[in-house]
Amino acid sequence: MTVTQHESPTVVADDGVRLWAARSGSGDPLVLCHGGPGLWDYFEDVAGMLGDLATVVRWDQRGCGRSERCAGPWTSERFVADLDAVRRHFGLDRMALLGHSWGAQLALSHALAHPERVSSLVYVSGTGIGPDSDWFGTFRENLLARLGERPERLARWRELTGRPHLSEGEERERAVLQWSADYPDRERALEHAGRLADPWLGINTECSRALNDERRRNWGTPGLYDACTSLDVPVLIVDGERDPRPRSAVDSLERALPRVRRATLPEAGHAPWVEDPKGFREAVAAALRPRG
Repeated sequence: MTVTQHESPTVVADDGVRLWAARSGSGDPLVLCHGGPGLWDYFEDVAGMLGDLATVVRWDQRGCGRSERCAGPWTSERFVADLDAVRRHFGLDRMALLGHSWGAQLALSHALAHPERVSSLVYVSGTGIGPDSDWFGTFRENLLARLGERPERLARWRELTGRPHLSEGEERERAVLQWSADYPDRERALEHAGRLADPWLGINTECSRALNDERRRNWGTPGLYDACTSLDVPVLIVDGERDPRPRSAVDSLERALPRVRRATLPEAGHAPWVEDPKGFREAVAAALRPRG
């Protein structure tokens, strides 16, 4: 498959909700799943980085970013169905999936539901399949420690976090401050986080709250672990060693998967393609390379 220019087709889910999508590059298909939940696709740089390796499909998840605003439903099952609608729209029998953060959970959920439709899975900066207690407390401590390196930033973040209502500008400011903790390069952390927020498309907080609540109820179960032990799909786990979310949380997923490799980038944080683009590209290229 070869695509010579960027496209922005509209994907229609099976319940009629319209989803924004874009396709670029050439080669076998790779579908990207952005994080959040409640955010939008921020993978333009990644699509450019991988465009000579794959035909890259990006999309905004239901009710988020450039996709149609709707009333949900906000469930993993619904989002898996939406991802499969993206696959069908582009006429893909099988696809490689790359998911980041919450998107890694979504991509894994799709692979578990439809393993025959997934050629490989690249699981980037996820938090594993255990309960939130495996990682959230440490993440919170690391978040506060990194923001606390600049006390005025921590104070401003706490001020904004404590307000019941924020303007659009304040919402963006709070998000950029929080996202800056994801980057170990502290001198450029605000710059990197600001790029993620440009353009600012607004966080769907209802979506975020519902899907995070669902994860807290359903993740960390023996049934999920058992399902992962039967997943006959090659998986690459990509970690930034300096991600404030403890990488040990992902050990549970690595133990469960029968066909798994892991690439840890020592100088990278939660968005490893930003701080180690060469290492990230090499890791993904290896995952996409056909095996003899």
